Amino acid sequence: MLSRDRPMSSAEDARLAAVRGDRKALEVVVAGLLPRVRNLVRYLVRGDADVDDIAQEALVAIIGGLPSHRGDGPLSAWADRVTARATFAYLRRSRRARSQVESGADLSVVPAPDSPPDEYAARRHAVGLLDQIPDDQRHALVLHHVVGMSVPEIATVVGLPFETVRSRLRIGMGKLRGLHGGVGE
Repeated sequence: MLSRDRPMSSAEDARLAAVRGDRKALEVVVAGLLPRVRNLVRYLVRGDADVDDIAQEALVAIIGGLPSHRGDGPLSAWADRVTARATFAYLRRSRRARSQVESGADLSVVPAPDSPPDEYAARRHAVGLLDQIPDDQRHALVLHHVVGMSVPEIATVVGLPFETVRSRLRIGMGKLRGLHGGVGE
């Protein structure tokens, strides 16, 4: 049993306590996941206009789904998948509501507290490059290289055939290589 007087020893202890209704434990879980969730959302969407709204929806989905996390893998990996699904659901709803408007490139990303400044700058640069490729390729690349999903998993999440996802990954990587190579020239 987890005592309220001692600090949380792990993300799993905090998750279990949060599921039991411990508000402080829930705050620990949310605070630990917030930078990761916001960064993943920012990688998946173009511009910053909707990032906070989507991240908030993702956190609500994560909190609501905490009891369903079986603990088979890290909480962060499960949260990444929930965040990706929440992001795609938001994008589908907003496409129906209005045509997507390009919103410029304010590249603010929440740095992890322990990340060095050069890692933060590298992430900003990566997001800037991602902003230059089509969304379908961007989504495939982020889900594969950032979240660590396999091609079949991505195909399931985005509802596309395996070969389509594989093609988007290949074409997107080619475009990123071209953009990255063109930056220093």
